[in-house]
Amino acid sequence: MGTAEIPRRMLHLSTVTLVVAKSVMLVCGAVLTTLTYRAYSRSRSAAMRALTLGIGLVTIGGVLAGSLHQVVGVPVAASMAVESVFMALGFAVMTYSLYVERPANRGIGR
Repeated sequence: MGTAEIPRRMLHLSTVTLVVAKSVMLVCGAVLTTLTYRAYSRSRSAAMRALTLGIGLVTIGGVLAGSLHQVVGVPVAASMAVESVFMALGFAVMTYSLYVERPANRGIGR
Protein backbone atom coordinates (compact mmCIF):
# COMPACT_ATOMS: atom_id res chain seq x y z
CA MET A 1 0.00 0.00 0.00
CA GLY A 2 1.54 3.26 -1.17
CA THR A 3 1.15 6.69 0.36
CA ALA A 4 -1.36 7.62 -2.35
CA GLU A 5 -3.70 4.87 -1.10
CA ILE A 6 -4.19 6.45 2.33
CA PRO A 7 -5.60 9.80 1.12
CA ARG A 8 -7.91 7.99 -1.35
CA ARG A 9 -9.27 5.79 1.43
CA MET A 10 -9.75 8.82 3.67
CA LEU A 11 -11.55 10.65 0.86
CA HIS A 12 -13.79 7.64 0.26
CA LEU A 13 -14.53 7.33 3.98
CA SER A 14 -15.43 11.02 4.26
CA THR A 15 -17.68 10.78 1.19
CA VAL A 16 -19.51 7.77 2.63
CA THR A 17 -19.83 9.54 6.00
CA LEU A 18 -21.22 12.66 4.30
CA VAL A 19 -23.77 10.69 2.28
CA VAL A 20 -24.92 8.70 5.32
CA ALA A 21 -25.19 11.83 7.50
CA LYS A 22 -27.12 13.76 4.85
CA SER A 23 -29.44 10.77 4.33
CA VAL A 24 -30.19 10.57 8.06
CA MET A 25 -30.73 14.34 8.08
CA LEU A 26 -33.18 14.04 5.18
CA VAL A 27 -35.18 11.26 6.85
CA CYS A 28 -35.31 12.93 10.28
CA GLY A 29 -36.02 16.35 8.77
CA ALA A 30 -38.82 14.95 6.62
CA VAL A 31 -40.37 13.21 9.63
CA LEU A 32 -40.15 16.37 11.77
CA THR A 33 -41.50 18.56 8.99
CA THR A 34 -44.40 16.17 8.40
CA LEU A 35 -45.25 15.96 12.11
CA THR A 36 -45.18 19.72 12.57
CA TYR A 37 -47.26 20.20 9.41
CA ARG A 38 -49.87 17.77 10.75
CA ALA A 39 -49.91 19.69 14.03
CA TYR A 40 -50.35 22.92 12.09
CA SER A 41 -53.20 21.38 10.07
CA ARG A 42 -55.02 20.48 13.28
CA SER A 43 -54.43 23.72 15.15
CA ARG A 44 -54.04 26.30 12.34
CA SER A 45 -51.49 27.92 14.61
CA ALA A 46 -49.21 30.51 13.02
CA ALA A 47 -46.45 29.34 15.35
CA MET A 48 -46.71 25.75 14.09
CA ARG A 49 -46.75 26.98 10.49
CA ALA A 50 -43.54 28.94 11.10
CA LEU A 51 -41.95 25.98 12.89
CA THR A 52 -42.81 23.73 9.94
CA LEU A 53 -41.24 26.20 7.51
CA GLY A 54 -38.12 26.57 9.68
CA ILE A 55 -37.52 22.83 10.00
CA GLY A 56 -38.14 22.45 6.28
CA LEU A 57 -35.57 25.14 5.45
CA VAL A 58 -32.93 23.53 7.67
CA THR A 59 -33.61 20.13 6.11
CA ILE A 60 -33.61 21.41 2.53
CA GLY A 61 -30.41 23.38 3.14
CA GLY A 62 -28.50 20.38 4.42
CA VAL A 63 -29.64 18.06 1.68
CA LEU A 64 -29.21 20.69 -1.04
CA ALA A 65 -25.64 21.41 0.03
CA GLY A 66 -24.71 17.74 -0.05
CA SER A 67 -26.40 17.29 -3.42
CA LEU A 68 -24.74 20.34 -4.94
CA HIS A 69 -21.33 19.03 -3.94
CA GLN A 70 -21.79 15.32 -4.68
CA VAL A 71 -24.05 15.43 -7.75
CA VAL A 72 -23.41 18.76 -9.46
CA GLY A 73 -19.76 19.14 -8.46
CA VAL A 74 -20.06 22.54 -6.78
CA PRO A 75 -16.99 23.28 -4.63
CA VAL A 76 -17.29 22.48 -0.93
CA ALA A 77 -17.03 26.15 0.12
CA ALA A 78 -19.92 27.16 -2.14
CA SER A 79 -22.13 24.28 -1.04
CA MET A 80 -21.37 25.10 2.61
CA ALA A 81 -22.37 28.71 1.94
CA VAL A 82 -25.71 27.52 0.54
CA GLU A 83 -26.21 25.27 3.57
CA SER A 84 -25.35 28.11 5.96
CA VAL A 85 -27.86 30.48 4.35
CA PHE A 86 -30.65 27.89 4.57
CA MET A 87 -29.69 27.00 8.16
CA ALA A 88 -29.65 30.66 9.21
CA LEU A 89 -33.03 31.31 7.59
CA GLY A 90 -34.48 28.14 9.11
CA PHE A 91 -33.30 28.95 12.61
CA ALA A 92 -34.51 32.55 12.26
CA VAL A 93 -37.98 31.29 11.26
CA MET A 94 -37.99 28.77 14.13
CA THR A 95 -37.04 31.55 16.55
CA TYR A 96 -39.86 33.68 15.12
CA SER A 97 -42.25 30.78 15.75
CA LEU A 98 -41.60 31.13 19.48
CA TYR A 99 -42.86 34.71 19.45
CA VAL A 100 -45.55 34.79 16.76
CA GLU A 101 -48.53 33.92 18.96
CA ARG A 102 -48.82 35.11 22.50
CA PRO A 103 -52.15 34.58 24.23
CA ALA A 104 -53.34 37.68 26.07
CA ASN A 105 -53.87 35.88 29.37
CA ARG A 106 -53.24 32.26 30.18
CA GLY A 107 -54.38 32.64 33.73
CA ILE A 108 -51.14 31.23 35.10
CA GLY A 109 -49.13 33.35 37.48
CA ARG A 110 -51.49 36.31 37.28
